[in-house]
Parts: sequence; structure tokens; C-alpha cells
Amino acid sequence: MADVLADLLTEVTPMLVALLVAGTVIGFLAGMFGIGGGAISVPVFYQVFGVLGISDEVRMPLAVGTSLAVIIPTSFVSARAHLKKGTVDTQLLRLWIVPVLVGVVLGSIIARYADPWVFKVVFVAVAGINAAKLLFGGQGWRLRDGLPGRAALRAYGVITGLLSALMGIGGGAITNLILTLHGVSIHRAVSTGAGAGVLIALPATLGYVFAGWGKPGLPIDATGYVSWLTFAATMPTTLLTARLGVAVAHRLSRRALETAFGLFLLFVSARFLWDLL
Repeated sequence: MADVLADLLTEVTPMLVALLVAGTVIGFLAGMFGIGGGAISVPVFYQVFGVLGISDEVRMPLAVGTSLAVIIPTSFVSARAHLKKGTVDTQLLRLWIVPVLVGVVLGSIIARYADPWVFKVVFVAVAGINAAKLLFGGQGWRLRDGLPGRAALRAYGVITGLLSALMGIGGGAITNLILTLHGVSIHRAVSTGAGAGVLIALPATLGYVFAGWGKPGLPIDATGYVSWLTFAATMPTTLLTARLGVAVAHRLSRRALETAFGLFLLFVSARFLWDLL
């Protein structure tokens, strides 16, 4: 019995350490870039589930759904900290409540029936475009100065909810792209993206519970496409470091924050592009 426990501890400990470290990075990035941390948690969870021998048929959506569950508390902490800085566009977020929910529902329905490669393609496309815009953008990457009318903003809300649900992110990367294309400052875009995560995370998580309900090959701790053991192992360090990320974001210059965010997105999109090739 002692030998069995020792072997189990030897096998589990490296994964727990990896998840705790991942939680530290997720929380920091959630605060710094106004994202839920999904851009790092999805690839990390994907790798961990692969080591655990989870089927490729459910591995990617399980990583996405679990990432969304982690985003619930981290997006709240991040948004609250940014709100105190006074840079969150609360008027836009109020307008987005219903459209974002519609997009999340559509994304959850697609998640139930889509092949695993669909999630990776969406992740690579959105993260790659955003990275290029942040790293190489200028006036040529601006649609206009100022936000469009309410109808267009509602359409943006649906798109944000849909793509966030398919990517397992809190919407910060997409919100950042939309707002900066309309001339909004990077700091305000990052802060508003953190607020968007609050609108997206809970309904998207519930959607992935539904999407994965009854699917074969899921781990015993999972409810649909959400692994609760992974959630519990990641959460403590995530919450501890979110506020630190917010503090760093507001100390960086506009260009430094854009470059850091762009390089980060470029790295994670390259990771999934490699997997697709």
C-alpha cells in the first residue's frame, strides 16, 4: 500500500506543481493584460491532459471549458482592480450584457458538435491577428477614431462572446483588438477587456458543462467539459497574483504594454499552429 501511494505521489506531484505555477502566470496575465488568463491556461491544460492520457477527442474542449471555469474568479478580481483605476468603459459593458450572452450560447452549442481542430484554428486566428496588430500596427490598423453606433457595438458583443467561448478566454484579447481598432487607448482597452471577462466566464462555463455532458473519455472529476480537480489546483495562486498584474500594467507605457501583449499572443498562437501542422 505504501509503495502504491508513493508511486501515485511521484506521478501526481509534478502535475500539481505545474498547475500551481500555471495559476501564478494565469493570475498575473489576467491582471496585466485584462484577460481571463485563458491564453495561457488553455495550452497548459491541454498539455497536462495529454500527459494524463485523456483522449484527443475531448482533450481540447476540456482544456477550454476548464479554462473558462478558472476565469470566473480571476476575471472578477482583475476587473475590480481595473475599475478602481477608473479605466473601465462601464457604459459599453452594460450595452454588451445581452449580445455577449447570445454569443456565448452560440459558442457553447458549436462546442458540443465541433471537431477538436476547430477550437485550435479559432485560437490561432484570433490570437495571431491580435498579435500582429499590437506588434506592427499603426494608423493602418485603425478603422476609425471613436466607437461606432449601438447596433455595431452589439454585433461586436456577439462576436466577442462567440469567439471567447470557442477559445476558452475571458474576452480580453478580442475586446482589446476591437477597441484599439477604434482608437481606444491600450490601457482603457485592457481594463474594459477585464470587465468583459465577468460577462463571459460564468455563462460560458455552464455552456461547456452542457456541451460535454455525457461525452465518453472524460476524467472522473469532470462535469461536462470542466475538470474540477484542475480548477482547484490552479485557483489559489491565480487569485494571489491577479492584483500584481494590474499594478504592473498601469506602470508600463502604452508601447511597452502593446509589445508585451503582442509577444505573448504570438507565442501561444504559434504553439497551437505547431500542433495543427
